[in-house]
Amino acid sequence: MFATTNQDTAVQLLEAVGLTGEQVSGKLQALVNVDARYLKDLKINVTNSLAAATLSKKEAYLIGVAVAVNEKHAGLREAFEKLATQEGAGDKDIAEVISCTSLMNANNVYYRFRHFVNKEFYTATPAGIRMSIMANPVLGKEFFELLSLVVSALNGCEMCVTSHEEALLKHGTDQQRVLEAVRLGAVLRSLVVLL
Repeated sequence: MFATTNQDTAVQLLEAVGLTGEQVSGKLQALVNVDARYLKDLKINVTNSLAAATLSKKEAYLIGVAVAVNEKHAGLREAFEKLATQEGAGDKDIAEVISCTSLMNANNVYYRFRHFVNKEFYTATPAGIRMSIMANPVLGKEFFELLSLVVSALNGCEMCVTSHEEALLKHGTDQQRVLEAVRLGAVLRSLVVLL
């Protein structure tokens, strides 16, 4: 049996996220060309994270949509939307993921500012940002909080990460599920760097 080539590894990596072998970017090809060991690690990280025991395939792919939207990668977003749809996600589910990602971007900037400045006026004044989507999410409050946590972690907002993690634990979410969702977000972001 022949060993898998780096080109095969790159193609398998892309296929794991719904992309095709024709979509090997210049950055990814640079790793293929020098037989970079990291390419194999990344493929394992992506495939293992997508198959996390505490996330359904639909949930993992919807987290993928959120990461792709957050990182502004249209091709990966479309690929994850297709995979999520194959697992039962509807248009409302996908629209909610996109909306959640947008809302978290506003909140992450605002609450990072409040945290960085740390002055009573800013922390005592209501945010004034409408968040009615959080009241009755299509995907359920627990998964909406999980998405919010992943996006907040990607955007580096300590206050939002702490708040969403605490809300998840109050919903009865297992810490392993929290960890696996954030790890998936982190690993997918590392992939986007190479796309």
